[in-house]
Amino acid sequence: MVLENYATYREIKSQSAAWQNALDVADAATLPEAAEYEQVIFTGCGSTYYLSLAAASLYQELTGRVARAIPAGDLLLNPQIVIRENIPQLLVAVSRSGTTTETIKAAEKFKAEQRGNVIGITCYDTALVDLSEGSLVILEGQEESVAQTRSFASMYVAANAFCARMAGRKDLLELMKKLPELGNGLIKNYESFAKEMGENLNFDRFYFLGSGIRHGLACEVNLKMKEMTLTHSEPFHFLEFRHGPMSMVNEKAVVVGLLSESNFSHEKAVLNEMQALGGKTMSLAESQADISFQSQIPENARGVLYLPVLQLMAFYRSVAKGLNPDRPKNLTAVVQLNM
Repeated sequence: MVLENYATYREIKSQSAAWQNALDVADAATLPEAAEYEQVIFTGCGSTYYLSLAAASLYQELTGRVARAIPAGDLLLNPQIVIRENIPQLLVAVSRSGTTTETIKAAEKFKAEQRGNVIGITCYDTALVDLSEGSLVILEGQEESVAQTRSFASMYVAANAFCARMAGRKDLLELMKKLPELGNGLIKNYESFAKEMGENLNFDRFYFLGSGIRHGLACEVNLKMKEMTLTHSEPFHFLEFRHGPMSMVNEKAVVVGLLSESNFSHEKAVLNEMQALGGKTMSLAESQADISFQSQIPENARGVLYLPVLQLMAFYRSVAKGLNPDRPKNLTAVVQLNM
């Protein structure tokens, strides 16, 4: 088996260059001021909805201003649950292709109703860019494979830098320049660990725990496990996992924790409890974890570091199961609908 024959493998391994591209694009972009908007709405579909969840939490944490995430389909069909009347609002629309039907139509409706401006985050110079007053186009994030890995990570870096810029946090932007090198180091140091975990087919279910600004990332790595490996997989907030889902934990379960510094003891306690129930646990954190970043970057600027090793774990599991990680069952790279 030649791993480099798989586009997914090449894209995961090369993503740090796309991270750098994302940082450069975000640095050069002309952006509005956070004070211009009373609410920022982040939207996308599938992976980019999960990116929106992570970005909205981060935006509100960094700027102190209201931010919401909503699937583009709901923004299109049920806008009343998120759009507020008679206030200045900004829509940040995220789409790998820039042509996803629900995202484009939601952005068109947002503009037609004069709700506010649109910022696009994408990997292609397509329809979303034409709709946007400003856009972050990460060309290095483009992919051949269906499941988003390099594209998601690079668009998340761009979104993170966008939030930092809107918050006036030049200190975070400066520290984020270290991310590409750190990402390369994580892949080099932990690929064998990801391979060992992924190829163990005794496991039949995976749970990804992440709270706060990490919950959207937990949802995304859960989706990679579902898409590429056709394995039962679910995301949860850490403390919520005790309220019912832990009943599924046994010796065939893997519980993956995206640990924070601020709540480390509470989150680690959940993993310890799941281990006592017979589950296999896997932790990712700045330090004291199975995957330790050792980045010396604040946790609101290093979220992308949770992704590469977990993407590799899903890749290796897909191959071990005899599946094609580049072409997951029933999926296409772009969802376009007649709406």
